[in-house]
Order: sequence, then C-alpha cells, then structure tokens
Amino acid sequence: MRGYAREASVALAIVLMMAVLALIAPGYFSRENLADLFLANMPVMVIALGMTLIILTGQIDISVGSVFAVCSVVAGVSARNGMPLVLCGLMACLLGTACGALNGALVGYLRVPSIVVTLATMVALRDGLRWQTQGAWVGNLPVNFQWLGLGQPIYTGLVVGIVVALVALVAWGLRYLRAGRMVFATGSNEQAARIVGIDTRRIVLAVFALTGALTGGAAMLNSVRFNQIPSNLGLGLEMKVIAAVAVGGATITGGAATVAGTVLGVILLGSIGTALTFLGVSATWEKAIQGGIILGAIALNLLGERREKHAATIEALAR
Repeated sequence: MRGYAREASVALAIVLMMAVLALIAPGYFSRENLADLFLANMPVMVIALGMTLIILTGQIDISVGSVFAVCSVVAGVSARNGMPLVLCGLMACLLGTACGALNGALVGYLRVPSIVVTLATMVALRDGLRWQTQGAWVGNLPVNFQWLGLGQPIYTGLVVGIVVALVALVAWGLRYLRAGRMVFATGSNEQAARIVGIDTRRIVLAVFALTGALTGGAAMLNSVRFNQIPSNLGLGLEMKVIAAVAVGGATITGGAATVAGTVLGVILLGSIGTALTFLGVSATWEKAIQGGIILGAIALNLLGERREKHAATIEALAR
C-alpha cells in the first residue's frame, strides 16, 4: 500500500502542476510543446525502465550517461559510413548490452560494489570517447538519418508507440513472469533467494545487460533528432534517471519499485523546467525544485520503512 500511496502523491503533484499551467499558461499544452517535451525526456523514460530493475535488485548504475554517449556516437559514425539505419540501431543496442553485461558480470559474479564498478566504467567510457573524438561532433550524416527519414510528426508518433510498448512490457514482465518475481526476490533478500534456487548472479547480470540495451536503443532514437551528434551527450543523464526512479517510490536498497511510479517520476521531474519557463520563473530554480522533490521522496520513503519496521516489531511482540 505504501508504494501505491507514493504513486498517488506523485500523480497528485503532476495534476496540481498541470492545473496551474492550464489556468496561467495554457500554451504549455500546445501540440508542439508537448511533442518537444516528450522527445526531450524520452531517453530518461526508456533508461529509467531498466534502472528500475537494477534498483529492484539493490544495485545502482551511474554509467548509463557515458554508455548513452558512446552508443550515440557509434550509431552516427556507422550511419555516416553507409550502414543501414536498422543496423545502426542494432549496433547501438548490442554495444549498450555489452557495456551493461560487463558491469553486471563484475557486480554479480566478482561481487564488486555496483557504485564502484559503474563509476569506473562511467569515467573510462567518457574519457575514452573524449580522447577518440577530440570533442568533435559527428557530422556529414546521411539525409535519411534525421527523423529516420520519416519527418518529425511520423517519427514522434513512432517513438510514442515504442515507449508505450516498452513500459507495458516491463510492467507486465515484473507482474506476471517468473523472471520478474526473481528480480523482486533478489533485491528483497538475496540470501533467501539463493536458498530457494534463484541464481542471483545471473539476475544481476541480466538486469544490467537489459539496461544497457535500453540505453543503446534510447541513444539511437535520440540521435536521429539532430543532423549532428554531440560527443558530450548524456552528461548528467544518470542522475535524472536515478532521481526519477527514486521519486517514483523505489527503495534504493532494493526489493520495492513499480513501473508506474517510475513513469510518474519521469513526468514530474521532466516537466518542471519547461513549466517554469511558461510560468515566467527563472529556469535556474529547476535544479533546486528537483532537489527538493528528491529529498522529500527519500524522506517519505525512509519514514515509511521505519513505520513498517515498527509495526512489524509490535506485531511480533504481541504474539
């Protein structure tokens, strides 16, 4: 019930913000602005689905921003060299999967703390990309690269369909598949999960690899918005993703999170900057407001955990 209460509180905050915008700045709801807002937050939404699984297992991945940048540049260079766009997207996904699998293997099988592993890969990938590109953007892209050659309206509709399908698939998998239950079990009590026969190492490897694949796919879908690809893409992306999952009600120590909460967290945090602009408030307040929301979400989460432990203790004593 606590998880649903958190989702309800985030949904209420979104509704209140939208009500204020509807009264003061109805232009916020124009088709063009909503399309731009969706495309700008699409990478966060897609990667946050994978991060939800990682956090459910009690791990963290702060390398997704660097993986996103590397996959974006590789997709752009491949397209410039004449590779079909479908293969460019596949290559980005495979590269992201490889990066995620490396993180997952080190965390799951060698038992290296995930914060240490992903910090190392974040720095190595970012600095390696900077050395390889010398900070140059990827240009001279083929004509059909931008918007996948479909035009912005059709491309936007296609991406909306892809994101909705991914959200539905991850939510369904967590709820109905045995693999989803094993993810929850790994984060709730890893030792107990092993006793009942769950290979928690394989679960950790799988969620990291899946998050890498989602990061690569998001990188490809984001890259085609431009006719040049910056080599410094994804700076701070990992913090946006983790913050959205936390605001959505995930327990950072693992075992509790919902896809619906993650989606609401992305919507709330992703809407603030544009909302401030339409309300005539300086955009410099965006980070401060987001930070306040994140701190409030974590505080509520801790209070909820303490109440549950207190209630469990009282119930145990009563027996």
